Amino acid sequence: MPVMRGLIAPQNTFLDTIATRFDGTHSNFVLGNAQVQSLYPIVYCSDGFCELTGFARGELMQKSCMCHFLYGSETSERLTSQMQIALDERREFKTEIILYKKSGSKFWCLLDIVPIKNEKSEVVLFLVSHKDITESKNLDHGNESDTGKSYLWFKTTGCCLTCKAQVSNSGSVLGANVNPIPEYKVADIQKSCFVLLHYGTFKAGWDWLILLATFYVAITVPYNVCFTAVEIREDGGSSARNPPSVSDILVEILFIIDIVLNFRTTYVSTSGQVVYDPRSICIHYATSWLFVDLIAALPFDLLYAFNISVNFGVHLLKTVRLLRLLRLLQKLDRYSQYSAVVLTLLMSTFALLAHWMACVWYFIGRSEIESNSSTSWDIGWLHELAKRLGTPYLLSLSGGPSVRSSYVTSLYFALSSLTSVGFGNVSANTDSEKIFSICTMLIGALMHAVVFGNVTAIIQRMYSRRYLYHTRTKDLKDFIRVHRLPKALEQRMMECFQTTWSVNNGIDVSELLRDFPDELRADIAMHLNKELLELPLFESASRGCLRSLSLIIKTSFSAPGEFLIRQGDALQAIYFVCSGSMEVLKDSTVVAILGRGDLIGSDFLTHEEVIKTNACVKALTYCDLQYISLKGLREVLSLYPDYAQKFITEIRHDLTYNLRDGHNTEV
Repeated sequence: MPVMRGLIAPQNTFLDTIATRFDGTHSNFVLGNAQVQSLYPIVYCSDGFCELTGFARGELMQKSCMCHFLYGSETSERLTSQMQIALDERREFKTEIILYKKSGSKFWCLLDIVPIKNEKSEVVLFLVSHKDITESKNLDHGNESDTGKSYLWFKTTGCCLTCKAQVSNSGSVLGANVNPIPEYKVADIQKSCFVLLHYGTFKAGWDWLILLATFYVAITVPYNVCFTAVEIREDGGSSARNPPSVSDILVEILFIIDIVLNFRTTYVSTSGQVVYDPRSICIHYATSWLFVDLIAALPFDLLYAFNISVNFGVHLLKTVRLLRLLRLLQKLDRYSQYSAVVLTLLMSTFALLAHWMACVWYFIGRSEIESNSSTSWDIGWLHELAKRLGTPYLLSLSGGPSVRSSYVTSLYFALSSLTSVGFGNVSANTDSEKIFSICTMLIGALMHAVVFGNVTAIIQRMYSRRYLYHTRTKDLKDFIRVHRLPKALEQRMMECFQTTWSVNNGIDVSELLRDFPDELRADIAMHLNKELLELPLFESASRGCLRSLSLIIKTSFSAPGEFLIRQGDALQAIYFVCSGSMEVLKDSTVVAILGRGDLIGSDFLTHEEVIKTNACVKALTYCDLQYISLKGLREVLSLYPDYAQKFITEIRHDLTYNLRDGHNTEV
């Protein structure tokens, strides 16, 4: 899959922020719509609130956030009136009150009402938090005589009760003074001007520059180790203080600058979101490629500035810069999107391998001469080359061919051995040279068979999926260009295509599984859709029914601001939210906020009638959805009539929001 630039559309992350910030002791909350006067219906309730009260989420939607269904005989009417006044005046309110669960058992509740504003400073939602403090209240009753305690007095059912003040008037149960309540609005992209986009033009050009610098290092470091270091040893260190070349210094500077830029470059998280936060970027880079980049950027050439002798060992240490090639593997997908680049990289890799082997071949020949062995020092390939060129080696190891002639001959031998069996004019004579020649010919046979003999097959096999991706992308862009679609619609189409491709890699699941046996297809489908099939709605279904349902479940995707359903449309399916958050709008008023695990649709499934929707469903963030078409659902239920009756009964309670027009929600 080619590297994508990530999902960059602005999102309304209010629900995710609320769920994260108030997780734990304060996760028992409901959200009420402040735009509906007096009623303030519930548009969202947390899982913790459902566990605390015993009610299902579907039973609570559109009921008042005053939570009248929790009132009982000992619930204070004075406090409930104060709650209503606080909601009408759109101000914060907190108190302790006795409420009742669905089972009828009462509990002391620490209740906090916090108004939530939008970008226009208008109160659009109320966050009503409930915390069970029954245990602490019972403990307080046993220690009423303790000093240093403040009490709140109020009457309830004719009795006078004492209540310890749990929170000061200046504080907030939710800690809103410490962590301000987020606004309910589309979040702007908060990107510092000092943060680089990983898909930007500058970063793309910089990556190519670093790629060239990496190849430069891969060429010069082995050459300096095998050739330049030999000259230093011959001269007895006289050339050890030769200053480094300008290109070496520039490469070191580039690598150091690249480290700095990587600390300020965005990246795509595992969820597909572009991360702009500088702290997260630093942590991500420090835990991934920082160590490799630091090792490769060590400024060995600074040793010259301190008049430190640079010997063979220092040049050998420079080989750690070859670790920079590991960074090339990270960007290989990006570079391999184009066939011309693929061929260039293949040929460059082959040439680089030949260069490395030429350096090793020269190093072996030079070592044979320096060994002063009576049986091998005068029969090595380098000694034979010196005699042919008329520059023989003397006993003092002086003389011999020039470095240029030695390198060209070494490269000639390496390439001829890699591409064939050689021509014999440069041959291996000593044992070390013969062993190396054998290894070279084996590597050459592998390179010839894999790279050259099957280059077409390799490209087709490795990049067939990428070719399909680019073909479809080109078709999509041509369609957009021909029909002159607006920029916003173009972005939605591209993001939907890229996200869908990233999920299934261009694989049509239905087409892929079409030829498999029904038994195997059903088992695979049950595994792929197990999250939806594990809902309480399907607990009483038989395995055969679940297998049939799994085969008709489809996936969908919605980008921020995109409408899944519009008011008045014919309802075609029931939808399950796998990730992200959505809002239900009725006459431009938010009536429900949906999150992960919510189910929306209709409870009227027995007759094949057109079901008109009573509200719009709009995505707030990037959302992954699963849905079951009503037509397919009716066909499956007709095969299992016993479960069909249970399904019709239970779906009324399990639906987070009923979209059927004419459905009267109890308040």
